[in-house]
Amino acid sequence: MTYYEENRDRFLEGLKTFLRIPSISTDPERKDDIRRAAEFVAGELREAGLDHAGLIEGQGHPLVYGDWLGAPGKPTILFYGHYDVQPPDPLEEWKSPPFEPTIRDNNLYARGASDDKGQTYILIKAVEGLLKTRGRLPVNVRFLIEGEEEVGGEHVEAYVASKPANLKADAAVVCDTEMFAPDLPTLCVGLRGIVYGELRVEGADHDLHSGVYGGVAPNPIQAIAEILCALKDRDGRIQIPGFTDRVIPPSEKESAAWARLPFDEREYREKEIGASDLVGDPSHTLFERVWARPTLEVHGIRGGFVGEGAKTVIPARALAKLSMRLVADQRPEEAIEQLKAAVARVCPRGVKAEFKSIHGAAPSLVDPENPFIRAAAAALAKVFGRETVYIRSGGSIPIVGSFDRHLGIPSVLMGFGLPDDNLHAPNEKFHLPTFFRGIEAVARYLDVLGG
Repeated sequence: MTYYEENRDRFLEGLKTFLRIPSISTDPERKDDIRRAAEFVAGELREAGLDHAGLIEGQGHPLVYGDWLGAPGKPTILFYGHYDVQPPDPLEEWKSPPFEPTIRDNNLYARGASDDKGQTYILIKAVEGLLKTRGRLPVNVRFLIEGEEEVGGEHVEAYVASKPANLKADAAVVCDTEMFAPDLPTLCVGLRGIVYGELRVEGADHDLHSGVYGGVAPNPIQAIAEILCALKDRDGRIQIPGFTDRVIPPSEKESAAWARLPFDEREYREKEIGASDLVGDPSHTLFERVWARPTLEVHGIRGGFVGEGAKTVIPARALAKLSMRLVADQRPEEAIEQLKAAVARVCPRGVKAEFKSIHGAAPSLVDPENPFIRAAAAALAKVFGRETVYIRSGGSIPIVGSFDRHLGIPSVLMGFGLPDDNLHAPNEKFHLPTFFRGIEAVARYLDVLGG
């Protein structure tokens, strides 16, 4: 019996302790819990045998660092994860309390189980097993675990940009993605970037009576609807001039590999999305639309009177929350300017419209033939007993772009979540057999690199 098999119960209890800490980074009242989670991670790194384990203070929630650099001449891996979690609301939809880990049908239910406490714990325990049984690692490792991933990650971004020498490595491993299907080892080689912001529209300098002024006064809510419809047509085609000019299409080999993935579109639509139909540009396949094409989405519209009863007012202003997901080789700054120009071009008369960016991150795309990717594929295939598949993700992990830009290293997106893990939703879970195999897979990966 291996160290990992002997210690499964202890690993599980440790993860439960971690999950009981309500480290909600969006809630200022949880500041003490955030620090408690950071100190828990630092303690786990020390217990695993890492050197220099401790907190890095700065603006925002603390980072957690630890390293083991006793393998001269071997590669150095930078492990990244985050200990903060999303709010658990709506609470009434949870079948068990979100911060009291509960096991049902081989799944561990709790907020943060898969995103990202469980996956961060995989990295720590994989290293622990090697150090406890051998007294050394086959490669050098650094850990950088943050507590602001769910609120923009400003502290870690600033640290990576200002202290690259402290994080010198050959590749990063990010354990914050998912497998394409249960028991199917998966590596994600592409992430979409993001631009998030607000579209603000102003009409008259004050609210107006719709009976007295209706028919002549500009209506910002009507205007914002017209602008949004002009930016993307009914078929999902984005109408921003120049926006898609830089998009790198998937290769024929990559598209062929996606076509072989075990995928049921009807089940995806009905069970995963829960919609009557799928939308988007019909000239591109489903995987292209969610992985390899940019998006423009509306997340909320605010303006006018929305309370109970009636109030016949033409509002003076309206606001829409927007995001653009970007793909290689699009650039956030350029996309923002293209959107602003498009808004100005289609803005109705009588109103002023302005887009204000709140945050952004560049897309990333890694060559599957990169040696650190190939080593990960070999390790995963050995542990799971199946050939590793390569996918992209429609989501964004901003730190990946920072590692590329400031450290000059590729990121290996080796995740062990499953598509039905309910990330950011009630009843988040982590499949326990996959959790344990994930620990062994990361340990195997280090052995392959060190071999």
